[in-house]
Amino acid sequence: MRALYPRIFLLAGLILFGARVRAADPQDYQVDLATTGDGAIDSTLKATSELESLRGPAPVSPFGLIARARGDVDRLKTVLESFGFYESAVAVKIEGLPLNDPNLGETLNGLPQGRRARVAIGFQTGPLYHLRRIDIDGALPESVHGALGVVAGAPAIAADVLGAGSRLLAALQQQGYAFAKVDPPVAYEAQDAPVLDVVFHVSTGARVAVGEIRIVGLKRVHEKLLRARLLLRSGVQYDPAAIERARRDLLNLGVFASVTVHVGTAVDATGGVPITFDVTERLRHAASVNGAYSSDLGGSGGVTWTDRNVFGNAEQLTVAASVINLGGSATTGVGYDTSAKIMIPDFGHRDQSLEFRVGAIKEFLEAYDQTAVTSAATLTRKLSSIWTASVGVATANERVIQEGTTATYTLIGLPLTASLDTTHLASPLDDPLHGVHASLSIDPTRSFGRPDATFVISQVKVAGYFDLHEIAPTDPGRTVLAARALTGVAQGAGVFSLPPDQRFYGGGSATIRGYRFQAVGPYFTADGNPIGGTTIEAGSFEIRQRFGTNYGVALFVDGGRVGANLTEPKPPAVQKYDLEGVNEFFIGVGAGIRYYTPIGPIRLDIAVPTKRYSQDDDSFEIYIGLGQAF
Repeated sequence: MRALYPRIFLLAGLILFGARVRAADPQDYQVDLATTGDGAIDSTLKATSELESLRGPAPVSPFGLIARARGDVDRLKTVLESFGFYESAVAVKIEGLPLNDPNLGETLNGLPQGRRARVAIGFQTGPLYHLRRIDIDGALPESVHGALGVVAGAPAIAADVLGAGSRLLAALQQQGYAFAKVDPPVAYEAQDAPVLDVVFHVSTGARVAVGEIRIVGLKRVHEKLLRARLLLRSGVQYDPAAIERARRDLLNLGVFASVTVHVGTAVDATGGVPITFDVTERLRHAASVNGAYSSDLGGSGGVTWTDRNVFGNAEQLTVAASVINLGGSATTGVGYDTSAKIMIPDFGHRDQSLEFRVGAIKEFLEAYDQTAVTSAATLTRKLSSIWTASVGVATANERVIQEGTTATYTLIGLPLTASLDTTHLASPLDDPLHGVHASLSIDPTRSFGRPDATFVISQVKVAGYFDLHEIAPTDPGRTVLAARALTGVAQGAGVFSLPPDQRFYGGGSATIRGYRFQAVGPYFTADGNPIGGTTIEAGSFEIRQRFGTNYGVALFVDGGRVGANLTEPKPPAVQKYDLEGVNEFFIGVGAGIRYYTPIGPIRLDIAVPTKRYSQDDDSFEIYIGLGQAF
């Protein structure tokens, strides 16, 4: 038994020693990063330091901390040199001791358990180097002499010098020198002053044209469609910008997940540079769900199914079905909204599409109940990068009940639309930061019903966005002013000659938040139900502020009014009702929060009216949806 005692004591010692070692492993620490006096340099140093960036996510032992600090010396020295401080020095001390102090490891192991080690990083920048001479080794065309973008006397900032080489190469390629080479610059330090002489070695090669154009990776999409769409042609001067525009153009068809360009390394049999577009087709079918809620219209939810390439020419078929008006103060029952549409791109002309649409809707609103079947054919032409025009024919067969009277209408319209969009958004759900989105629509319509009527509905919609970064010390895209305006008029018919669903109504998220849907405008005094009008004017002003990565707030004010042409006599069914609310101006104010996601911001707005029709009106409205209000 006595022979076991030494082993027991040895085992106990190892356990105690191991516990002591683990108490200091990992070693927590804090970092004191000195300033250089330049905010941009300080930010880059902090982002580069592994002592700073790995302190939380990657704990280390005491000796691992020393190794991490030694690595930071070289990393931070490189940062300073990249800003032109080539005689700089970086000093890191842990617990006041330099990294080469032989007692540093013992000092860290001796720290009390739970005590953070103090790490101090200091800098000596030294003199700022400047560029004395910039030389080109090789012959350059006269047209690209100014492409470098750096001049003698400028600070010798590495990013600027390297960027100069890239700019020179891009300029040469845009001039048709596809095989031009610009080697990394060589810098020579002067012995008598903090200056650098920089030399760029350039080989232009021959100016060439675009050679054979190949498209690979196609499965279902017809190559004939792509060949007709491409503006890039063999034989034209080589230009990377034109090739990139062609790549984006193919990608914008909506049938490709990616389009990659491969440029040949030598001329082909035609004497030009071969260009290959390598495409990857998207999944042909896609399904999505959607939902929204507002206190006036209630909840809605639906599904959408899409075939992105029906016949191989990028035709897009979309079928959607939604349940609408699930509750809500402006509704009286649950309805539905269904549609099917097919879009044919490049119909008869490049950038011209033809769309056919059929739909069915049933809704129960305070203003009216409607059951309708609709159809439309629309030809849309993209006139430029910002202008679009469309013309179409639309029909509707509907039954509308208002104030207990049922009417049946057949409508035939010829809608014309012109649109301007300088926001350059990839998706309507994206957050607009600048630019203008405007449209003018004119819709001559013939209505067969009781009574028959011929009328023209015209509308102008404008929304503008301004990033305050342009005039104030804010970060780009963080503070945005947004405004919208709407004006519309129905000509050729009075309010009671128009079908109720063709009249103008105010209130709701699309016009005046704070008032329930269709509540603003003429109404029947007996029951307060909306009538609708023949004119509308509405506008909104909103300031949007982002916080952090995903959050934001908005403050807004909306206002507007709805007028009516009441010169015609009232129908017998409403002779007993008095009419009120014509041309009264209403204002709503509110605030909202935003949560930004990859597919757009999720919006929650609360708005209150500044005046109310009656005590029965809502005291506030809530709106929840995807994307900004406008």
